[in-house]
Amino acid sequence: MPKRSSKDINVIAANVVGQVIDEAQVVKNPAAVTLGRLGGLKGGKARAKSLTNEQRKEIASKAARARWSKEI
Repeated sequence: MPKRSSKDINVIAANVVGQVIDEAQVVKNPAAVTLGRLGGLKGGKARAKSLTNEQRKEIASKAARARWSKEI
């Protein structure tokens, strides 16, 4: 009977994928990251200001329907 390898095939595959991902990582531009963060910080507040009460109510009820329609 052939000897089994000391590592599971899933562990080997995970290591290979990890190495490929590490090699393919892109260095982000810090200035672009800062700009994106600034936009993200004020985006929700700006959107809430621009929506009418009726629009907010419609969005909230759609979200509630989506939450409650999921079966466990």
